[in-house]
Amino acid sequence: MTQIFQGLISDMPEEQRPREKAMSCGIKALSNEELMALIFATGIKGKGVVQMCREILDDNKGHISKVAAMDVREFTTRYKGIGPAKALTMLAALELGFRSAADALLVRDPEIRDASSAYEYMRQYLENLPHEEFWILLLKQNLKVKKAVQIGRGGLTSTAVDVKIIIREALLANTPHIMLFHNHPSGNLNPSIQDKALTDKIAGAAKMMDLRVPDHIIIGGGSYYSFHDNGLL
Repeated sequence: MTQIFQGLISDMPEEQRPREKAMSCGIKALSNEELMALIFATGIKGKGVVQMCREILDDNKGHISKVAAMDVREFTTRYKGIGPAKALTMLAALELGFRSAADALLVRDPEIRDASSAYEYMRQYLENLPHEEFWILLLKQNLKVKKAVQIGRGGLTSTAVDVKIIIREALLANTPHIMLFHNHPSGNLNPSIQDKALTDKIAGAAKMMDLRVPDHIIIGGGSYYSFHDNGLL
């Protein structure tokens, strides 16, 4: 069993220190708790940094995404002894990693040909939010991304959406395809009656302007619901 050390990372045997391990084996060789320990650098009173990070991960069933979804207040409330500065450092590092992964998609300039590729592209904007947002993804004729646009931001269960703004954005961008996205913070991906009615309204308005709405995707809980794949578009 790996010995749990307390205090500074420098108190650990050299071969077990995250920094030295990263230098000799590469950053990808580190476990999640070792990466977190490298960011935190020190533990809290009575608890070593690696043990502290392990307990944070255990509290979230090993899901680093659940840690990333917290705000500073929740983080410091749940994990006594960790102050705002340490919490901000960790959350900033996790957010930067998330943005890096999202940027990698932009660099590849992918074609959005199905719900899965659309979800992977748009999850950067909508995953793990504590409130609802509504976005559109404007696609070129070859189904490559022209731009993503936030249309509405609301509360826990709804957000206002102006259909005229959606159509205007598509016409100004001179793009033929509009994909719709919103999130369900609850993680329940089933579309509501209001979701279905709004989708029909947008699709109808788009058709009048010779625009196509290939899908409406609901994001939440690390997954998605596709109107197209479920026969609703």
